Amino acid sequence: MFSKLFKKKDEEAEIQTKGSVEEFVTLIRVYYQAVMAVQLGITNLNILSDMALFKRMLKIPTQNNKLGIAEKSKARKVLMQDYGLNEDFFKEIDASVKKNCKSQNDIKSYFIMFQGFNNDLFSLLDSLMKWKFRFSMLVKKLLYAQTQKTIHEILTRSEWKEVSVQKVAWKIRKYQETLGYSEQWMTDFVYHVVLMAKEDAKKQRKADK
Repeated sequence: MFSKLFKKKDEEAEIQTKGSVEEFVTLIRVYYQAVMAVQLGITNLNILSDMALFKRMLKIPTQNNKLGIAEKSKARKVLMQDYGLNEDFFKEIDASVKKNCKSQNDIKSYFIMFQGFNNDLFSLLDSLMKWKFRFSMLVKKLLYAQTQKTIHEILTRSEWKEVSVQKVAWKIRKYQETLGYSEQWMTDFVYHVVLMAKEDAKKQRKADK
């Protein structure tokens, strides 16, 4: 599931059920693409596939003849209302894109870097928190606290027992430094993805029964 993060979707794809991990990740992608459209002055909607689909589905008019302004505002509003994200979360995305995307040619490399960051982060978290994820899902506050604690450890611990774990932790730190995301941002992002993934799994089990 996590390998789908920030990969282009088929034009016929639809935003999934409200409250699902697919919807959350899609909305995050839309926000990123809207930020890029605004900051880089993109006029070709075809290179922003997720934002284009979002714009058509919700019939969002272009504001001030500039792509991204209205779409960015709408995506942020939905993410704040439905998932409880705050302004600081979006400010960090804005700053990261501004830092790393100086032209349209940088968009692909940015998403590749962000993809690598997520793959390593979720893979290591899964390895370090297997039992904690299962237990802490009983209480959302505990899940958040355990996620926050483990991310802090990944970013600050100097030595690990396993060399493979240490190498991945160092890679994550390099990604974090380049992308410019704080521990708080990483915690909020991971928490919501994992929470939605667990809810999706629960819904699927009920459907299977």
